[in-house]
Amino acid sequence: MKRRQAFRYGLTGGAVLLAALCLASAGCNGGQSVAPYTVSTGGDSAQGKALIESKGCGACHVIPGISHARGLVGPPLYFFSRRTMIAGELPNTPENLVRWIKDPKQVEPGTAMPDLGLTDQQARDVAAYLYTLN
Repeated sequence: MKRRQAFRYGLTGGAVLLAALCLASAGCNGGQSVAPYTVSTGGDSAQGKALIESKGCGACHVIPGISHARGLVGPPLYFFSRRTMIAGELPNTPENLVRWIKDPKQVEPGTAMPDLGLTDQQARDVAAYLYTLN
């Protein structure tokens, strides 16, 4: 009898685990990638990396590939290209990311993210670099 109960509970536990894994892998967007690994921002990722370094983005963020980027004010930017949302406000698309980088307070008025005074092209370059972080 105990063997049957163990089997029954084991099967139930396995079913719960399987359901949890399916939900986790699907994420909040029905399992579809919002930000593909290769996207077109119209920017140059090498220029974006240089801008991120020169503007001091690492003072607020941990950013892979950027030396001394160990800030703890903003979120770490690991795996940015895999994220589904930007600042918890916008779907992660190239257009939205450029908008966020260029004028973060327009998207989220109370944000600590500063306006860096970037041009449209510079914002596209920074976005191009962030989409390399997968």
